[in-house]
Amino acid sequence: MNVKKRGPKPKKGAPTWMVTFSDLVTLILVFFILLFSMSQIDVSKFQAIAESFRSREILDFYPSVIENQHPGEAKDSDEDVSSSSEEGTLDHLLTEVQAYLQENGMEDVIVANRTERGVVLVLQEQILFETGEADLKEQSFPFLNKVGTMLSEMPNLVKVEGHTDSRPITTYRYPSNWELSAARSASVIRYLVEAQQLDSSRFAAVGYGDTRPVAVNDSPENLSKNRRVEIIISDPAYNEEIQEEQ
Repeated sequence: MNVKKRGPKPKKGAPTWMVTFSDLVTLILVFFILLFSMSQIDVSKFQAIAESFRSREILDFYPSVIENQHPGEAKDSDEDVSSSSEEGTLDHLLTEVQAYLQENGMEDVIVANRTERGVVLVLQEQILFETGEADLKEQSFPFLNKVGTMLSEMPNLVKVEGHTDSRPITTYRYPSNWELSAARSASVIRYLVEAQQLDSSRFAAVGYGDTRPVAVNDSPENLSKNRRVEIIISDPAYNEEIQEEQ
């Protein structure tokens, strides 16, 4: 009688593959929990960054990690220092020009003074031009060289104004005092720029003709005073356009 062999008895409990599967599910669950946790941290960081952008005005006043208790004071202090430096430069220029004029006995034909506009140099016609002409005399070169050297050491804007007396002029080159006064101021600027290689954009030439006399045109002496060229080394704090409107 044949006896049938029985196969191995099935093991009790879950199949072996279930253990591996459960481990995998557990790992996936942990992975998603980790992702969720990280996403919560990112949200917090995003909220912090967004808040910092909403408060960017504070950063404008406190660019340093260490806050300044009075943020406006630094700016005001820098402006004061800059203004004081510019004032000192103009005062030094005035002192140097006046010393030069005294040493060379030129006080009677050139006057240097300080006004709200800046340092103003008033040059009489006889030191610069022949009557009715706009070509510079050679005797004017040393003083203009001195001025040009000083201008090369500072950034200030320069305005050159030409003035005449009230006597009319009618020539081929200069039909009126307007053309003559403008040509004279342009001649001074051209010499300063070319002699010292200065930036021409710093200069402005103006011809006023006989419209701004400093004396009544009733005597040879007063006529001579009105025939002049003024070089204004501008004070940056002075706004000429506003002053002229007033």
